[in-house]
Amino acid sequence: MADTTIIKVDSHHSPKGPDGEKYLASGKHVAMRMWENEQPGEAKAPATRPYETVGYVLSGRAEFHLAGQMVLLEPGNSWVVPQGAEHTYKILETFTAVEATSPPAQVHGRDTE
Repeated sequence: MADTTIIKVDSHHSPKGPDGEKYLASGKHVAMRMWENEQPGEAKAPATRPYETVGYVLSGRAEFHLAGQMVLLEPGNSWVVPQGAEHTYKILETFTAVEATSPPAQVHGRDTE
């Protein structure tokens, strides 16, 4: 029989990750997290991750850099970071976005790699 358990996560009580992200609902193959009210500043250090990320901007603006390309992320925009791709972000205006990662970022120490 398939698992039919409902999982509800209240973001007001969500655990936080190593960079301040809030972990939201998580399944076996995909997980959600939220970056909330990220403040403008210097570009984040370039990173590569062992998972694919897709995101959606709720508010604010940021530069997204990947493989020599730069795009401006604004409310209503979505983006993809392929697994293993080096990338960085520079927050331009207080920024809130939701991301989904596959496989789940917070499992097996993937967020710390």
